[in-house]
Amino acid sequence: MPILPDRFTPALGLGNPHLQTLWGPLWRKTTHLDRQRERLWLEDGDFLDLDWHGPHSSGAPLVLVLHGLTGSSNSPYVAGLQKALATQGWASVALNWRGCSGEPNLLPRSYHSGVSEDLAAAIKHLRAQRPSAPLYAVGYSLGGNVLLKHLGETGHDSELLGAVAVSVPFRLDQCADRISQGFSKVYQAHFMREMVAYIKNKQRQFHHDGRHEGLATLDGLGSLDNMRTFWDFDGRVTAPLNGFLNAQDYYRRASSRYFLGAIRTPTLIIHAADDPFVSHHSLPEANELSPSTQFELQTKGGHVGFVDGTLRTPGYYLERRIPQWLTGAGRGSV
Repeated sequence: MPILPDRFTPALGLGNPHLQTLWGPLWRKTTHLDRQRERLWLEDGDFLDLDWHGPHSSGAPLVLVLHGLTGSSNSPYVAGLQKALATQGWASVALNWRGCSGEPNLLPRSYHSGVSEDLAAAIKHLRAQRPSAPLYAVGYSLGGNVLLKHLGETGHDSELLGAVAVSVPFRLDQCADRISQGFSKVYQAHFMREMVAYIKNKQRQFHHDGRHEGLATLDGLGSLDNMRTFWDFDGRVTAPLNGFLNAQDYYRRASSRYFLGAIRTPTLIIHAADDPFVSHHSLPEANELSPSTQFELQTKGGHVGFVDGTLRTPGYYLERRIPQWLTGAGRGSV
């Protein structure tokens, strides 16, 4: 795999992958943005909330930004990238997956790592909204997995000029195993709490709104107690709500690694070898990547971390590298 010559160097004191991973959600200062929210109604009657930022010019380059598991458009890495893009005169839209914008979605089904049909609907909408704007997409973690899956499914017809995927869980089954080991169990426990709360919050909303059919579907999942691993949650919740046979079926059909060879859109993948969510053997081999894909494997960076500079004045490598690469993709040179 190609190694970026200009190596990412962690901030002094943040060389540990867990400190890199936790810096954003725990210690990064909030990025305040002036954004406009738009509700995109989907064909099945559900919705996605889109948060726009940057120039209103119809021809300004436009970037669709996709958050990760239990995140939202308010996730630090999303707001940080939107600010960086606006600085260079680019517009951006942060997509909130179903139920992630602060309001439960209307159907029992949830968002998940393979929900590329929702991404395709958002891309179609943006192409209609700004037909003259060069359109790109950036996905983090779960969002990166969905993005790569979409690119592989659509080939030459992705509707994107370029794409960037960061800290991708290429093999969902192996990542479910990895996050149940060592200190990563702390992340697993956090995700379990957040994902169970996501379902329980929807149950309360359905009860309040009188959505009896949807409530019956959620109640049919049974007890949400004693789910400790991704295998537990995805087998008992994700799979039945979203048309998969079981967790293994979901992992096999949604893992982006199986779609990489069919990608035809210029694509950059950024990953850290010390990512505490992704085992080294989950990373794709060079012969699995299409000629249009560039893989930058950094030695350090954690999971959606990549914090450099100093503790007093931290820098955010991804918010420099991603706009830089997208600018090159727009010129036809990456």
